[in-house]
Amino acid sequence: MKVKIGCCGFPVGKKQYLARFKVVEVQQTFYQPPRPETARRWRELAPPGFEFTLKAWQLITHEAASPTYRRLKKALTEAERQQAGAFKPTPVVREAWNATREIAGALEARVIVFQCPAKFDPSPEHIKNLRRFFGELNRHNFVMAWEPRGEWPREEVQRLCEELALVPVVDPFAGPPYPGPLAYFRLHGKTGYRYRYTEQDLAELAALVQGREEVYVMFNNMSMWEDAQAFSEYLTGHKAGKAG
Repeated sequence: MKVKIGCCGFPVGKKQYLARFKVVEVQQTFYQPPRPETARRWRELAPPGFEFTLKAWQLITHEAASPTYRRLKKALTEAERQQAGAFKPTPVVREAWNATREIAGALEARVIVFQCPAKFDPSPEHIKNLRRFFGELNRHNFVMAWEPRGEWPREEVQRLCEELALVPVVDPFAGPPYPGPLAYFRLHGKTGYRYRYTEQDLAELAALVQGREEVYVMFNNMSMWEDAQAFSEYLTGHKAGKAG
């Protein structure tokens, strides 16, 4: 079993982070993808074996009313705003995918995370868009991971992930993980972003990663740097204790 532990974003300087962990989830790509040459430089700075995952650009998943659009470098026209988000079959969404794919390639990333807002609910239109987007997509060997939010029935998420070959992204403390050899956990804090995980939490998390071939455990809370290290040390000590 491979347990890949890291953070959602760089909570410390890149050099310090790269010396400690072997995976990071890039957040900048969600708000505004960097230039390809910037992504290639990040790849060159990382040691061999280091892995990047990344969030897909918000123009694919979030409609233009989202407050996160304030971080776009170039404002959209009204026509573009109408075309953006919710996996709509539009030029804006297709171009956003092309930009995401280019950065993923430059980073030599394996996993692309599509995080949806709660507003993207299980309506017939949204499900139709989701099916069309992933059904027609040239995946270029990327693993597609989907994080739905809001009131999605668990059975519906599992069925769509199986149908569309998606890895369901979950916070395992918010709901039970889905079955499958590959899991992708994003830990947002049990009571919110300021939450710091306890030793008991880490023991529960260690139990939750069992029975998989591969698990990404990505911390996304204020103390992500400390918590990711604590979980890594917990697993190392637990294994050493078993061996002893």
